[in-house]
Amino acid sequence: MRDSGPVAPCAANVRIYRNAFRALYPNFTITAQEDAMTTADIRKEDHDTKGRFVTTIDGHEAELTYSKLSPSRIIADHTGVPEALKGQGVGLKLVEALVDDARANDIKIVPLCPFVKAQLARHPEWSDVFV
Repeated sequence: MRDSGPVAPCAANVRIYRNAFRALYPNFTITAQEDAMTTADIRKEDHDTKGRFVTTIDGHEAELTYSKLSPSRIIADHTGVPEALKGQGVGLKLVEALVDDARANDIKIVPLCPFVKAQLARHPEWSDVFV
């Protein structure tokens, strides 16, 4: 993302508040590649013992899977992004969806997946949902 204004708004918020951001940040731009990811539909599939966050972009499916340890604790065990989607921030968006869902549902995450661990290291503000 590029922002020539004083604050760089979060790409996830751009999708929801696009018009408000345009009014507040007239110089804010987003590339077509970044825009494709912000408008992607990330959905949660939750089952008895496991689940996943998944998105499909241009026919390619990316996922972050988890296993349930208890009603309040999950293991983030795998993030898979196809080669065609690499470098577009898809994996990060999946982890953000996981973190947002964990916060909303008072769930703690055990970061077994190396990608999730790496993102946690880059985003210490998420430490409240990780164990």
